[in-house]
Amino acid sequence: MKKDGRSKYSYFSKMKGTTKSPPRVNLSEIAWSWVGGFLGIITVSYINYNILEGTDLILMIGSFGASAVLIYGAIKSPLAQPRNLIGGHVISAIIGVTCYQIFPDQVALASSLAVATAIAMMHATKTLHPPGGATSLIAVIGSTKIHSLGYLYALMPVGLGALVMLIVALLVNNIPKSRRYPEYWL
Repeated sequence: MKKDGRSKYSYFSKMKGTTKSPPRVNLSEIAWSWVGGFLGIITVSYINYNILEGTDLILMIGSFGASAVLIYGAIKSPLAQPRNLIGGHVISAIIGVTCYQIFPDQVALASSLAVATAIAMMHATKTLHPPGGATSLIAVIGSTKIHSLGYLYALMPVGLGALVMLIVALLVNNIPKSRRYPEYWL
């Protein structure tokens, strides 16, 4: 026992959780999430692999997969709203590029700084979007093609790709009467 009367095990007891998991969503929600995810990613993929083929430009990055889960599968989440989608990705991309440019030969340090700073800045700007952490990391650990983009990375693939996915989310998520997206813009 510690002097304040709390057990040293109270820290670990916090890891038990306090409630049960939410109920399973209905089949309609699953179907519309699938349709949105499919259409969002295929649109970005089509542009990337067909329209931009033969150029040095890219539109597809891995963090868009996680964004798809949020903006098509968890549409009411504050983390899935347009401000968070666009702002979280773009801010994180700028931070990732900056960290890489300052520490190009220290990937572990640049990666850690990029992700941690992206989290802090997304919090500070009310744009928290978990895939943004991956976007900042990709700026550091990405290919030579990503590194050669410099700050253009924040506009394309990141900004434009997120905007394409947002447009698909606005169109698809508002088709069924049971869904409405977004909850808010600002």
